[in-house]
Parts: sequence; C-alpha cells; structure tokens
Amino acid sequence: MITFATLCYVHRQGRVLLLRKARGLFGEGKWNAPGGKMQPDELPEKAAIRETREETGLRISKVNFHGILNFYLGDSKDLDQTVFVFSSNKFTGKLRGGREGELKWCPVAQLPYGEMWEDDRIWLPLLLEGKSFVGDFYFSENYGKLLSHNVYQTIDRGTRKH
Repeated sequence: MITFATLCYVHRQGRVLLLRKARGLFGEGKWNAPGGKMQPDELPEKAAIRETREETGLRISKVNFHGILNFYLGDSKDLDQTVFVFSSNKFTGKLRGGREGELKWCPVAQLPYGEMWEDDRIWLPLLLEGKSFVGDFYFSENYGKLLSHNVYQTIDRGTRKH
C-alpha cells in the first residue's frame, strides 16, 4: 500500500527549521522538515499545515508547493511513498518541541546533509532556490541505501532532467 505524506520547509532569515526524528520513529536520528502522513481525504496543503503545527507549534498561513517525491523500495522497485513538498515563510506561534524530536533553526549554508536522507542533497537545493521538481528515488529495502534517482525540474510548460 502506498503512503502519501508531506514535508514543509519553514524558513526565515536564511535559516530552515529542521526536526531530528526521535528514537523509534520512521527516520530515527535523521534531520528533516516537519511533515508526515496525510489523513484520508486530506488535501496535501492542509496536511502540511497540520503536520507543521503538530510537530512545531507554528501556525503556517501560506504554503508554497515545490514538488512531488516518489520513493521506490527493493529489487521489485515497488512504489512505497509519494511525498508532497512545500515551503513557507508565513507563520505565527511559538516554537515548541514534542515527541517527534528535536527542533533546530539551521543556516541554509550549513545544512547537515550527512545526517539527512540521502536524497535530500539532490532535490533540497532546488527547493531552496524556489524551484519546482518531481523526483523518483530508488532505495534498497527499508531505505538502507539510495540506489538511483531521476529528478525533473519543472520549467514553465515543460521539464528538464536534473
């Protein structure tokens, strides 16, 4: 069964809000943006706003859509997850951590790519440049290792392979 999820990169003043996933959760120990599984019949934008509020305490008032990431697993290359990726710099509220993990404002020039998912270093620079994209990422079983990928940057009325 395919999982549908969201990520929302909250940014301000040259910094991005990252979350280090808590022990026992999917992605344990990795830095990532707030996000998570969509609820049945939930629109991706609403899920990104909800997940960001639940994981950070921040209330997002506007999200910018950047792309879709498809994750395939193992030799069979079965589609495991489709993730809708957003960003926002419009928010209110007080930052508060929770059971999801540690929160940190990280300078864009110092993103901890070595402690993030392998695919992030491929598509996250596009998001940070304000670009849109679609990516297909092929991982070994249980997301152990990135085996291959294709990323297409959306350009007005077409796409360009990146």
